[in-house]
Amino acid sequence: MRATLSIAMCTYNGARFLEAQLHSIAEQSRRPNELVVCDDDSTDETHSILNRFAKSAPFSVNIHRNPVRLGSTKNFERAIALTTGDLIALAD
Repeated sequence: MRATLSIAMCTYNGARFLEAQLHSIAEQSRRPNELVVCDDDSTDETHSILNRFAKSAPFSVNIHRNPVRLGSTKNFERAIALTTGDLIALAD
């Protein structure tokens, strides 16, 4: 049986680069089973980009918005904890 793959992504005001990164993930020859995104209370267009992508992604996209900034390490800990895959790849 093939292992399931999760991507744990953390974002914070990364709208300028986010669409290219999401496109790259979606175009991989081995797509993830899920993308879990934890956003660290972005104030730019990050949320709209994520929501738009989630509607058309060829895999499950779970978006979680932190009500307060956790910082990089705690945000990644949260994202990893929310994944369900056998294998986890990190992205930020």
